[in-house]
Amino acid sequence: MQKTALVPYAHLPRTHHDRHVLTSTVDVFGVAHWLLGDEAPPPRGDVLPYDALVVSVHPGGHVELTELSAVRARWPRLDRLPDGGFVLAASRARRYEDGDQVQVFDALGRETSSFSVGDAVEHLLVDEAGHVWVGHFDENPAGIRRWSTTGHIYWASDGASIPGLFDCYALNVSGTTAWACTYPGFPLVEIRPDRPVKVWANRVRGAKAVAVHGERVAFYGGYGEDLDRLTHGELTETSVEPTDAGLLTLPDGRLPGRRRIVGRGSRIYVQTQPFTAWGVFDLNS
Repeated sequence: MQKTALVPYAHLPRTHHDRHVLTSTVDVFGVAHWLLGDEAPPPRGDVLPYDALVVSVHPGGHVELTELSAVRARWPRLDRLPDGGFVLAASRARRYEDGDQVQVFDALGRETSSFSVGDAVEHLLVDEAGHVWVGHFDENPAGIRRWSTTGHIYWASDGASIPGLFDCYALNVSGTTAWACTYPGFPLVEIRPDRPVKVWANRVRGAKAVAVHGERVAFYGGYGEDLDRLTHGELTETSVEPTDAGLLTLPDGRLPGRRRIVGRGSRIYVQTQPFTAWGVFDLNS
């Protein structure tokens, strides 16, 4: 089976390897971010507010440090805002009305607002306009929504003609456009907030990431033995037609194992334990 190796992209500087990686992401402008704490939050019981450090590594290698005060999330999702601030959300909310679930920080690491987006956050991705796209897994039927940083919903998948949206498996945000694959039918969906959604039927099941470039598509992941599958396809008027499939590997040829994945336009970023480095697959390369 054909193998495609990830290209090394960004590394957490070694001086920070003594800290615990709480989460990590790559933003819409290609900057990699690590949220670091002194230790992992306890798996049970209340989480006391804690201070955390964001280490940001730009594509040219420049490193920024931002201290965040009084972080409350046990299992956080993180992304950067265009103004240099950060948005951080707890992936699990104790109740839907929990107004402290999402924290917004300014560029100096000070909390400026908080609100709730609901339980079961699978994806949190900020677009170039500074809006926050949230996709939920199947314990919350909210689907996909686009939020302001003050808690206003600008777009919601309710009534958007996305068939059978029970779980947002894959979400890709680039510019101000989102692409998604949703359970159970796994259609490919293009979401532009000012237009009706476009939906393509898709036979690739279980993908956890999607990349799009022009009329070409790549899906990463699947069920069981297809966990490391990389499937290429082409868009027709109504469907995605698979063209070939292989494996996506680490730069050294090994299979990734436990991973984090971020989709951004034509790129799929992958990070594996100990979560100190990102690799990238680019459909446009």
